[in-house]
Order: sequence, then structure tokens, then C-alpha cells
Amino acid sequence: MAGSINKVTIVGNVGKDPEAKETSTGKTLCRFSVATSERWTDKAGAAQERTEWHSIKCWGGLANLCRQYLKRGAKVAIEGRLESREDEQGRRFWDIVANDVVFMSKRDTANTAPTSSSSDAWGQKQPSQPQPQSRSWGDWREN
Repeated sequence: MAGSINKVTIVGNVGKDPEAKETSTGKTLCRFSVATSERWTDKAGAAQERTEWHSIKCWGGLANLCRQYLKRGAKVAIEGRLESREDEQGRRFWDIVANDVVFMSKRDTANTAPTSSSSDAWGQKQPSQPQPQSRSWGDWREN
């Protein structure tokens, strides 16, 4: 294989409100965590669950959107790449550097009880009947 691939896609829930800061070069950096859960039944028939926490960071315009619209509990799809870093003690940590974030929760209901509103996260009216989906599983971008 001539090249390599570093690509990650996760779908989960935001762990806490995103934190954003501006770097000394004027770029915006936003950090937040996303939980993904795996459920299964063990050999004894008992339900099991394991939650993984993923550290997410994004830059620039995407960082500004995440800071403005993401809230704790919001469902998101993240696509990006893995990046490692070490702390002062030499411990290694992994971040997902997002290049695409899809907001799957309604903006105004990410942290509150559902309402009867028929608008999506951007205030557009939703059709009353389900529409056929022509996108494939791998196409996370909103049109």
C-alpha cells in the first residue's frame, strides 16, 4: 500500500458544552467531548454497556459553529482524523480533529425536553410526511 488513511467517524452525544478560545495567531479552537456507547448481551444473558469518551477539537469556522450551536447532550456525527499528543509526564492522549460535524439534535432542544415544533435546527419547516432518503450511509454532509 503506497499511502495510508487516518479517518474516523463517530456518532454520539456531546458530554459538556464546548469550550472555545482564540490562539495567538487569531485562529479559533473549540474542544468538546463526545460519548459513544456499545451495548450487548453477555453469555449469561445479562445486558452490558460500555461508554467511550472521545476528545474532539476543531478549528476556524467549524469551531465557531460548534461553540455557538452545540450543547451538552446534543447528538452529533463527527468525521475527522486521529491526532496524538503527550503531556509533561509522557502520557499519550488521542484527539479527533474534526473536519465535519453534523448537528443531529434540534438546536433549541439539545438540552431541554422535546417540543412540538416542526422546524429543524436552522429554523426551516420540516415536511409533515417522511421524505425518501437518497444519501448513502457514508454521506454525512447536509446539503
